[in-house]
Amino acid sequence: MIRVSVVGAKGRMGSHVVEAVNNAEDTQLALALDAGDDLTQIDADNTDVVVEFTVPSVSLNNVLTLIGQGVDIVVGTTGWTDEKLSQVRDAIAQGPKPLTQKVFIAPNFAISAVLADYFAVKAAKYFESAEVIELHHPTKVDAPSGTAIHTARGIAEARKAAGLAPVPDATETDGGSRGQVIDGIHVHAVRLRGLNAHEEVLFGNAGEQLTIRADSFDRTSFMPGVLLAVRKLASDAPAGLTVGLDHFLDL
Repeated sequence: MIRVSVVGAKGRMGSHVVEAVNNAEDTQLALALDAGDDLTQIDADNTDVVVEFTVPSVSLNNVLTLIGQGVDIVVGTTGWTDEKLSQVRDAIAQGPKPLTQKVFIAPNFAISAVLADYFAVKAAKYFESAEVIELHHPTKVDAPSGTAIHTARGIAEARKAAGLAPVPDATETDGGSRGQVIDGIHVHAVRLRGLNAHEEVLFGNAGEQLTIRADSFDRTSFMPGVLLAVRKLASDAPAGLTVGLDHFLDL
């Protein structure tokens, strides 16, 4: 049995993780902690893997604390920048188990979203234009989503490797309607009641368009990915920091 502690256990995602851990045959819930609880309760004596689903403003400090506790961590909170990821790598190197510590951060745990991202990177070099639209519920605190940022960066890297010119855009006046530009790719965020988590990647050439879309209608869609990450960290995942569920899929 894999002993799993959940940080953010009372949140929208964390509560689903608690249920998924309790229902899986190979995992058992060790500790369920939430805002205000002492994370140093979690250590290697009671926990094999921690799942952290909180909010971007506290997630980094939570992860740094848990690294100090010597436990492996699956992180579902979004809002990770290159600077924050660098702090995680530094903390691993200076922590109690620098050679074996595992930290996994996923922009998205939905298999459909991970595959859409993978397909988008594969398609990127074949199209002159590319844009990303992400659509979420209005209580999401960050925009654009971590998934959309990850997708845009992957598309940009693929275009650069293929030697493509910048995406064409003759816009001269823009009050913000063209979205945020991430590595040359425009990313648009929609917040609308009734939505859960959705992403569209639009590619265009003269006379043709390709649309790749992933829809997560319920938070239960993320749980198979969360449990996959927990199992990988408890077994053969590499030490250090890993970002993206695609590393654990046979792609």
